[in-house]
Amino acid sequence: MTAAAEQTLARSGPGVGTRVWGFVRTHVLTAYAALVFAYLLVPIAIVILFSFNDPAGRFNYTWQGFTLDNWKQWDGVPGLRSSLEVSLEIAAISSIVATVLGTLIALALVRYRFRGRAGTNLLIFLPMSTPEIVLGASLLTLFLTMSSAIQLGFWTIFIAHVMFCISYVVVTVKARLIGFDRHLEEAAMDLGANEVVTFVKVTLPLIAPAILAGLLLCFALSIDDFVITNFIAGSDVTFPLFVWGAARVGAPPQVNVIGTAIFLIAVIAMVMNVLVQMRRSKGAR
Repeated sequence: MTAAAEQTLARSGPGVGTRVWGFVRTHVLTAYAALVFAYLLVPIAIVILFSFNDPAGRFNYTWQGFTLDNWKQWDGVPGLRSSLEVSLEIAAISSIVATVLGTLIALALVRYRFRGRAGTNLLIFLPMSTPEIVLGASLLTLFLTMSSAIQLGFWTIFIAHVMFCISYVVVTVKARLIGFDRHLEEAAMDLGANEVVTFVKVTLPLIAPAILAGLLLCFALSIDDFVITNFIAGSDVTFPLFVWGAARVGAPPQVNVIGTAIFLIAVIAMVMNVLVQMRRSKGAR
């Protein structure tokens, strides 16, 4: 190859194959992430789409036509409203109780040394690692043994949900406390604050994001639980139990309406939280 040809090739830049490979190598991870994200959203998109469907029969499996009647009459199916109310009540109460207890347990495990601390750490992970069907059967055995003191129903569901939600709160808050700077508390106490004021003014605001994350996680786990609840619900029907029962004889589109509403509320709450955090970060600068 002559010197003139080499100069012409150098000025023309890399070949087409090289440019294509460079583009693929740069964007392959982005494209893969986009495909995985789209794959995860397909079921949610179908749920949202079929909430506007006008099925010809009892089964909401094929698209027949667009309608808003499902949203206007979201509680038109007998038993749907009551089951949703039961699920929301249990999720709200059990999430609050589990968050309070889990936060206190996390503080004790991180801040203090006591006999049985290692065993407590192990016990915290057992509800997370044990299959739900085993937990449900074990709880059913326990409640049947105590049938003279407590009947299967609302409160047995509440106890079960608090039991398996505490572990998630402990893990979430504990991760925040491990990286917590204790010098901030010491500085507050050096300036005259007692233990209660230090906790309320310093510790609690700093671990509040982890507590809120644990609370939201508990709420989502509680309102979504089916396996454990199916064992110990008794005559009470939660929303997952209603969906399971309705799916055997039909699939009313109102179920898709409730699922879509829950999804949209979660997305709106997440976006609002992100916006608040962005405003706080800008204000701190």
